[in-house]
Amino acid sequence: MLGVNGRGVARVVFTPPAKVLIRLHVTADMVTIAGTLATAAAALWLFPTGHLWVGALVIGVVACGDALDGTMARLTKHSTRWGAFLDSTLDRVADSAIFAGLVIYFALRGDVLGVIAAVAAGALGTVVPYARARAEGLGMHAEGGIAERSDRLIFTLLATFAAGVGAGRWVLVGALLVLSVAAAITVVQRMYAVWAQGADAAAP
Repeated sequence: MLGVNGRGVARVVFTPPAKVLIRLHVTADMVTIAGTLATAAAALWLFPTGHLWVGALVIGVVACGDALDGTMARLTKHSTRWGAFLDSTLDRVADSAIFAGLVIYFALRGDVLGVIAAVAAGALGTVVPYARARAEGLGMHAEGGIAERSDRLIFTLLATFAAGVGAGRWVLVGALLVLSVAAAITVVQRMYAVWAQGADAAAP
């Protein structure tokens, strides 16, 4: 869940606990699966029941620990395509659970605008990594943009935490609307990047 800029710091912070887990015969895949289950449980239980700040805090802690699996794979020199696939796939599951939890939260309170904002942010956020994956499947690249996954996650959790401690629902609804726009812009940026590469390849 960490962006490129945070990976160097993550290696320093998470190397000691990663070594402990390795000695306990815990695998990177186990950590990946456990983190996803913890995120989904917190999002689908704490958010709908109105425990926004608690849910955001729990998910934030789990998200920070998400760097453990990559660190463990590096230390054991056991980084595989399966591990990369599992990590990326379960990231989508975790993201979906977070926004589904917020959708349920707003729906239970009859907040139509909140439901629309959460659905839009979740749906457009899903398209962002798909654009990159599809580009890479075609032998091109589509990284970057104004709202990568780590950016979207941090923004969502901060807004959810703020709403939970009394800032008001409009903080969260407004943040989700802004996030929707940012995700849409990121999709367009990645589409343009792929289009530019295709145009360059077609040039004589």
